[in-house]
Amino acid sequence: MKCDAEKVIYMDNNATTRIAPEVVDAMMPFLTECYGNPSSMHVFGGQVGRVVEKARKQVADLIGSEPSEITFTSCGTESDSTAILSALQAYPEKRHIVTTRVEHPAIKHLCENLSRMTGHKYRITRLQVESDGTLDIEKYEEALTEDTAIVSIMWANNETGVIFPVEKMASIAKEHGILFHTDAVQAVGKIAIDLSTIDVDFLSLSGHKLHAPKGVGVLYVKKGTPFVPFIVGGHQEGGRRGGTENVASIIGLGRACELAQEMMGEENSRVRALRDRLEQGLLASVPKSMLNGHKVDRLPNTTNISFEFVEGEAILLHMNLYNICASSGSACTSGSLEPSHVLRAMGVPFTAAHGSIRFSLSIYNTEAEVDFVLEKMPPIIAELRELSPFWKAE
Repeated sequence: MKCDAEKVIYMDNNATTRIAPEVVDAMMPFLTECYGNPSSMHVFGGQVGRVVEKARKQVADLIGSEPSEITFTSCGTESDSTAILSALQAYPEKRHIVTTRVEHPAIKHLCENLSRMTGHKYRITRLQVESDGTLDIEKYEEALTEDTAIVSIMWANNETGVIFPVEKMASIAKEHGILFHTDAVQAVGKIAIDLSTIDVDFLSLSGHKLHAPKGVGVLYVKKGTPFVPFIVGGHQEGGRRGGTENVASIIGLGRACELAQEMMGEENSRVRALRDRLEQGLLASVPKSMLNGHKVDRLPNTTNISFEFVEGEAILLHMNLYNICASSGSACTSGSLEPSHVLRAMGVPFTAAHGSIRFSLSIYNTEAEVDFVLEKMPPIIAELRELSPFWKAE
């Protein structure tokens, strides 16, 4: 199968990213001649093990941790589940979890399952967000109790890009003697993170969100944090996660983290400028459009815009005609007529929430691509509104 990626204008990087060419180059030897098992005692496997440890350090350097605090996993979802379930097993007498109403399904659905468990029912507090997607710190602290085993709050929202004050929230949790986990899948590689200076106990990240392959992630476990493995087996990953390591992908993730450090400045300057150009152009040229999320406290690559009185899926279908890739904030593609749980929690009007589109850029996007999208989007929305009874009623 051949994908004609050259013709695609890809603005869906919060869903997944292209693998950086430098990452592919770093991985290739470990898919071909360097195929030894890093846990083997012989030199052929041992040399692979040394490169895995180099990748561990590359990841640690990006987030300001010690290499020994890095555990390689299969994805962000596994890392999320491991952190929360570990805390619950470490403190079996505690039955309370604090999270938010806008978490990724990896956290949202896990907490829903825990709340329904027979005989071991957990109480979940889901913090409400403000209309701009931000959190009220006072309400957060009020939610913490002596029964709270862990707080799990994302660093940055995957739909709106809104950044939560993780440093302050982790510090408050520490004062209460409560473990703190953050799903930083969207944040790592886009904004500076230094775990050596904050009280986060667990952090999750995923390779395919920062130009590494799918199928590899990381769980950071702060030194001294009580930990119970989720996947039990061999002695791999210091006994924290059994199973033979996904070597090539781990090497790729390490190289991607190294590149992310080098490109952080561009992410927060050129990519941010492209995002702003796209956002301002759409809001100015399309009537009845609105930005979802805080204008300042958000990721530099993300904008979520609602176009009132049209369906997000219809917008995406028309965008596909021009090979423009983005995401809808609506869950209609999964068979539900309900809009995004994130936008619902923010109180976005129903007529706007259904027509929300998330654009998420990367270092590979160009000004010409932004201009092309700005040219095509206004007539797409205008055409769809002509078919909309809600628009005609306006």
